[in-house]
Amino acid sequence: MNWFDFIKIAALFLAAVIFHEYAHGWVANRLGDPTAKRMGRLTLNPIKHIDLYGTILLPLMLFLINSPVMFGWAKPVPVNFLGLRNPKKDMALVGIAGPAINIILAVLFSQMLRLNVSNEAEMLIRVFVQINLVLAIFNMVPIPPLDGSRLVMGFLPNRYAYFYSRLEPYGIFIVFVLLYLGLLESLVWPLVKMGTYILGVS
Repeated sequence: MNWFDFIKIAALFLAAVIFHEYAHGWVANRLGDPTAKRMGRLTLNPIKHIDLYGTILLPLMLFLINSPVMFGWAKPVPVNFLGLRNPKKDMALVGIAGPAINIILAVLFSQMLRLNVSNEAEMLIRVFVQINLVLAIFNMVPIPPLDGSRLVMGFLPNRYAYFYSRLEPYGIFIVFVLLYLGLLESLVWPLVKMGTYILGVS
């Protein structure tokens, strides 16, 4: 991958994660918590969502070492779950909103391949669909603070949900270990390939 390709893929990745985070904030606001809106994060302005390490430095480092896996994140949209009208149920809805918008984007953009687009545009569309599928599936892994954990906590009894949530400070380290061992890749990639096949972009 050359620098020009990296910049194009990074721009597509940034667009996908911005929609992902915006969806969290939009649903939270609709369900009674205006924290993201008050803090100016209920916006599609990329500057508001860029995280120095997750959006810039980590993807750049992975590119420079020729990593086969690109990984990163945007600045999480702030949500006060206690401000939601029904905190336990609404927490699950807020959590699933991010992956849901990525699935919607993947479906919508896959349909653009039916149009008479250039080879370059077709390549970018396929990459964008794949990025959105990766974000959706990866974030549904039930490891706090990934979005899948919000869904799990919404169904767990309060006592177990509390102990489960205590994993959150260690979650990112668990994720990195699983990535290093290749366990997350072996889980996520087959589902991504299945998704691209279903959408006709494989």
